[in-house]
Amino acid sequence: MLPVIYSDEFLDHKTGNYHPERPERLTAIVNALKEAKFAEKIAWRSPTKVSDNPSLIPVLRKAHTPDYINKVQKIAATGGGYLDGDTPISPRSYDVALLAVSAWLDGVDAVLTSENPAFVLTRPPGHHAESDAGMGFCLFSNAAIAAFYALQQPGINRVAILDWDVHHGNGTQAIVETQPQIAYCSLHQYPCYPGTGRASERGFHNNVLNLPVPPGSDIKVYQPLFEKLVLPFLEKFQADLLIISAGYDANAADPLASVNLQPGDYGLFMDYCLGLTRKITFGLEGGYDLATLSQSVVATIERCLI
Repeated sequence: MLPVIYSDEFLDHKTGNYHPERPERLTAIVNALKEAKFAEKIAWRSPTKVSDNPSLIPVLRKAHTPDYINKVQKIAATGGGYLDGDTPISPRSYDVALLAVSAWLDGVDAVLTSENPAFVLTRPPGHHAESDAGMGFCLFSNAAIAAFYALQQPGINRVAILDWDVHHGNGTQAIVETQPQIAYCSLHQYPCYPGTGRASERGFHNNVLNLPVPPGSDIKVYQPLFEKLVLPFLEKFQADLLIISAGYDANAADPLASVNLQPGDYGLFMDYCLGLTRKITFGLEGGYDLATLSQSVVATIERCLI
């Protein structure tokens, strides 16, 4: 059984008409998973309530400043608004974002308990959120927060984050690149939003690997990058847990980028990752074409169940 951590409350983060990061992203994935041939092998779990998760606020403050956390809370409490032109906050967004963080922490716990993968199906996404600013649809830096939390658990001394979203996770990198116990690796289109993630960036402890790919790249570009660069980087770091920022907007059909992956390609990514470890926490980031988004999540989880 593979845990999928999900709540209908994640649909309550309202982004407005025509916004690409919309609640339907999750309902499309849920429906696809419930109809998948392996549906009986999924263990659906609700995230721990924020009020019942004493670790949440302290670890959130490791990644974000108190002023920024308070800003998000205040905007939501006063009826909503925008962090930037792309990043709306609705009245329930702060509570939903906290619940998403709680779900990512649950995902870490599930993997460390079973030593097998878990998938965290949440929104809003997180990898663009910096310590003092949200942007790019993201409120809190879920992957970085989960990494900090994992390092507090017994036997976890090193955590690696692999980000295969088509956009560079500027927030994740900025938060973790000073931490010698956390490695960050990103494959992303360049040039593309947010304009960060150059290959020359190595982190403060040689713990960052950025692999920008040009528009039009497909699996023939990604495969050698995994084999020659991603896997050696992760193998050398010897992490006790792998966290994957699982964005699916590198699909050819996605409207927000120009990379030409297919949903089945994520199965190959999984083969590579599972060759390193089964201790993998996946968390949803981007992916805005509903059909290929849901097909890609199915391909990811199916490979974990083989």
